[in-house]
Amino acid sequence: MALDPYTVLGVPRTASEADIKKAYRARAKALHPDLHPNDEKKSDEFKRVSAAFEILGDAEKKAKFDRGEIDGEGNPRGFPGGGAAGEGSYRWDTRGGGAAQGDPFEDILSGMFGGGRRRNPGPMKGRDVRYRVEISFEDAVTGARRRMTMADGSALDVNIPAGITSGQVLRLKSQGQPSPTQGPPGDALLEVEVAASPIWTREDKNLRMSVPVDLKKAVLGGNVDVKTPSGTVSLKVPPGSNTGAQLRLKGKGVQVTPPGDLYVRLEIVLADPKDEGLKRWAEGR
Repeated sequence: MALDPYTVLGVPRTASEADIKKAYRARAKALHPDLHPNDEKKSDEFKRVSAAFEILGDAEKKAKFDRGEIDGEGNPRGFPGGGAAGEGSYRWDTRGGGAAQGDPFEDILSGMFGGGRRRNPGPMKGRDVRYRVEISFEDAVTGARRRMTMADGSALDVNIPAGITSGQVLRLKSQGQPSPTQGPPGDALLEVEVAASPIWTREDKNLRMSVPVDLKKAVLGGNVDVKTPSGTVSLKVPPGSNTGAQLRLKGKGVQVTPPGDLYVRLEIVLADPKDEGLKRWAEGR
């Protein structure tokens, strides 16, 4: 019997979309295979949590489950009033995209057109599988190739294109389920969520950040080190700079074609607030 996804995630049926997502992220993070290598129990729990979110994290599937149209694994429950599978009801074969053996609709159509045997549809493509993955802010800005562990414990090498945003889907050809009829395998579809950064914010292909500058450099000018997603660079601060002044690092934003820029907001700070010389200067002595 399929598990109840609400029970697996530990949320009530009245839980909001945000509550469901929060519960999933907390459990998936605690059970992730990278944190528990060779722990089959944790791996199985991680798979169940991911499968539950596959239902409740999709508005359409959640609605179907709540109405009793699908079970906790996403399989249709059959027609109302039918018995269990094999007792007058039937299920769609979700593995290959067609109907299961003995589909009554196919039998009816075959009889209408005089077909004594059902036509062989030929090899069918395997089922696509969907995953939700989180990537770092830096990888989304610069692009990267990463090996990721999926919900079923498999590891996939993923090319992350620069400029990707949350909600976009990466398709990995032939990384889905095998075909049940000797056809090509399905694809893996990775829905991406980009983690927030404590340093940068993104505006289209440009980035923004703040950098502290001591009073001496603000008055006389000088260089400060600035961390960019692709590495640290030296930024020249012109003499007489003030808090709020913005300097541009061309080409240091999102690495699309052409690349965006990084805008640096200066924030003047005191290197030593107890500096007696600074105090005498301020007092005009």
